[in-house]
Amino acid sequence: MASVVSESPLRQPPEPRDTVDLAQLSRREATERLLALAAVATDDEERQRLQDQVVEVNLQIALDVARRYRSRGVAIEDLEQVACLGLVKAARGFDAERATDFLSYAVPTIRGEVRRYFRDHGWTVRPPRSVQQAQARITAVESDLCQDLGRAPRPSEIAERLGLDLDLVVEALAANGCFSPTSLDAVPTDSEGGIGDRLGDDDASFDSAEARVALKPILAHLDRRERIMLEMRFFKGATQSEIGEVLGITQMQVSRLLSALLARLRDELGTTT
Repeated sequence: MASVVSESPLRQPPEPRDTVDLAQLSRREATERLLALAAVATDDEERQRLQDQVVEVNLQIALDVARRYRSRGVAIEDLEQVACLGLVKAARGFDAERATDFLSYAVPTIRGEVRRYFRDHGWTVRPPRSVQQAQARITAVESDLCQDLGRAPRPSEIAERLGLDLDLVVEALAANGCFSPTSLDAVPTDSEGGIGDRLGDDDASFDSAEARVALKPILAHLDRRERIMLEMRFFKGATQSEIGEVLGITQMQVSRLLSALLARLRDELGTTT
């Protein structure tokens, strides 16, 4: 019986992976080519490799975004690290079917990550909780709006998407100043003095305002002699003897009259309050 030798089929060499000569392309062209390849890649490892290349190509963009937030009380190294994480997130989440320009999606995503980091770690002056919560919601939705609109969203568009009051959205967007408030010693360009010089001083009369309001109706019922005693004793600093000379009574009488008058005023004040 003749033996039949079956030859195993020759193995085909693996197809070379798609490569992009990044050195020959501009940043935008290289990004678009890499993202196009990643969109059709069937292998998860290959897709991630292409997305990592997108991150490498656009790394300087993330660093530039981070540097816009420097000198606000957070170390620039921390900001750059957060911005790079935001770039990775953008590369992983970019949907070529919804947007064509990667930066219109990536920059708001990176900025949102940096703002979120500031929200958790960088407050110098904490705004109301409602503003903090609104800012967190704005950060979460801003990237999607950028992809849908192909540009940075307006405050009115953000308010409509989140169902928030426009004034609250504007206030939340402006709350970045709470990270690094302007120093009171800073001198505006149109002024010779610092900002702190424009602030009013404490008014000593504020402390006695409540007492004046409470005492006014009570003092209105005093007779002339009682008014003279109170004015000379507590406003002019006169002694009891000096008050007695003006009123034609002795110092002992002034003492007794003042004690009785003050006791009566305390009782009347306690009754009215």
